[in-house]
Amino acid sequence: MLFFQEGFTYRNFLLDALTIFFLIVWFWLLITVASDLFRRHDISGWVKAMWVIGWIVFPYIFVLAYLIFQGRGMAERNVQQVRQARDELRSAVGFSVADEIEKLGRLKQAGSISDAEFTRLRARLVQ
Repeated sequence: MLFFQEGFTYRNFLLDALTIFFLIVWFWLLITVASDLFRRHDISGWVKAMWVIGWIVFPYIFVLAYLIFQGRGMAERNVQQVRQARDELRSAVGFSVADEIEKLGRLKQAGSISDAEFTRLRARLVQ
């Protein structure tokens, strides 16, 4: 007996919810992999075109292959992008490490933070 001939049942609801979940995960993976591929500057346009053709012909195999072979590079590129965005935001806002250390010193003098917290936070800022 097919699930859909039964009408609205709990089993059909779970199957539909699971199907929608996997569909959303699939599109999320596809968008993540495609955005990483097109942001890369270390490969040529021909290689990018071959990856895209592979995604069209064998979508599951090529997306999983990209994740397996380029997963570490994807993570490194994401970290680099986050650092660059953080640095751009800090320069736009006017963030200064010296100003932050001065604020920490005032908090320490006021007794709001302990010496250990001051040392830890200062070390984090200096990094």
